Amino acid sequence: MMSKMINRKTLIFSLILLITPLSSRGDGKLAVIVSASSSLDSLSKNEVARIFRRKTRLHKSGFSWIPTNMLPNHPLRQQFSRLLLSQSPMEMQDFWNAQYFHGILPPRVVTSEEAMLRFVANTPGALGYVLTCHLDDRVKTVLTLPVDGQHCN
Repeated sequence: MMSKMINRKTLIFSLILLITPLSSRGDGKLAVIVSASSSLDSLSKNEVARIFRRKTRLHKSGFSWIPTNMLPNHPLRQQFSRLLLSQSPMEMQDFWNAQYFHGILPPRVVTSEEAMLRFVANTPGALGYVLTCHLDDRVKTVLTLPVDGQHCN
């Protein structure tokens, strides 16, 4: 009797997994990206955070970093900001208001993952992020981060 219940539960769970689209299973991953032509292979979380806070503005080889964000209310930006900056985009507003008086502008903003891919691919020094399932040969990943509740469509 107990064996039949366990088998039935296993069967039901297996069926649920089969009918659930792959895009909605598990947690996604966020890729921090640079142009495919970049010589850069990796960055640490700390390095990326410093670039996005505009604390590091030049790469050691001399090019200027161009950090690029999604819109403040975009779910990927929310996750990215929490993971790397330990603040939401709205909490970062005070930081950027203070930086403005020192002549430091916040990162650029794009409206979609496709816009992010295009901008990063075509702009030397640009650094951005997309879900890993949206990666293509225009860009390369320098850091991967786990994100909750983000899935590819």
